[in-house]
Amino acid sequence: MVKHVRVAAFGEVMMRLQVPGYQLLSQAGSLDYSFSGTGVNVGSALASFGYDASLITRLPGNALGDAAAASLRKLGLSTADVIRGGSSLGMYFLESGFGARPSRVTYAGRQASSFNTAPDDAYDYAMLAAGIDVVHFCGITLAMNDAVRRHMLELAAAVKAKGGTVVFDCNYRPGHWGEDGYTKAKPYYERMLRLADIVMMNERDAMCILGMPTTKTDRLEQLTELIPQAACRFGIAVIAGTHRTINSGNTHTLQGFLYKHEAFSFSDQLTFAVYDRIGAGDAFASGIIHGELASFEAERTVRFAAAAAMLAHTVAGDTPMSSENEILHAMTNANGDVIR
Repeated sequence: MVKHVRVAAFGEVMMRLQVPGYQLLSQAGSLDYSFSGTGVNVGSALASFGYDASLITRLPGNALGDAAAASLRKLGLSTADVIRGGSSLGMYFLESGFGARPSRVTYAGRQASSFNTAPDDAYDYAMLAAGIDVVHFCGITLAMNDAVRRHMLELAAAVKAKGGTVVFDCNYRPGHWGEDGYTKAKPYYERMLRLADIVMMNERDAMCILGMPTTKTDRLEQLTELIPQAACRFGIAVIAGTHRTINSGNTHTLQGFLYKHEAFSFSDQLTFAVYDRIGAGDAFASGIIHGELASFEAERTVRFAAAAAMLAHTVAGDTPMSSENEILHAMTNANGDVIR
């Protein structure tokens, strides 16, 4: 593995406030807090695989920002590219679902956060790009506001101009874009996709965000028709994603796919019990990135990424915590026995 590759993620650090156990927010008398975010999750997973990983973000210049920065360092992320300013972090409250009741996320104070209010001159794009080989962006960040979108697109363009690799996870969230969200989002997604080398998306993103037509009704047929079209249209080298089925008995079934060199590779269908679903998509994305950087064969890459996502469902919190060896072990022996 090429561990000297410099990877960075651009994104917001959020405070996760979780209700204990399976209580509702209206029942709980206390909350457990931690710090997370898509960039935090992907960057820390890559750091655990041995890469030089950093987060590009803006934290408040107070004790809250100090606590967030300390958490990033604990996760193995460099804070050299973290700037300080403003006074708040975005927050979300998590109520864990059980049985027929789904989990629920409620956001608070996000648009006023230090990251989402960063001024136009907050980041030195050329300086950042000079120190980056691979940079990761997320569609959740793209949804925030026009200023954040400018930072994101300018940094992606700067990294691309320097010959770096741009990774983009579509991660469309309807609640962030509001009414007529797909129409609002489409031009920004198209600009990011034209800059991206590795993309996380599936056929629903192609149909709903990009408006790509199909007469197919089966998901697999839609996937195999639309993903090659998207790759050709935007010049994307690698597109990867997952199909998920939610079963009874608190289990999910997940299958990963990867499209590269005009061919699809698929993981096995993995069925597993779910402890905490939040952040599992970031584990999958980090697995794809690692597979590409480590020059895995396509099938091995998507199997590794799917196993990483599976393990992320078994760990409390957003952030993937599995090592490369643990993921490789899960690819061949995921029976849950004690490792001695």
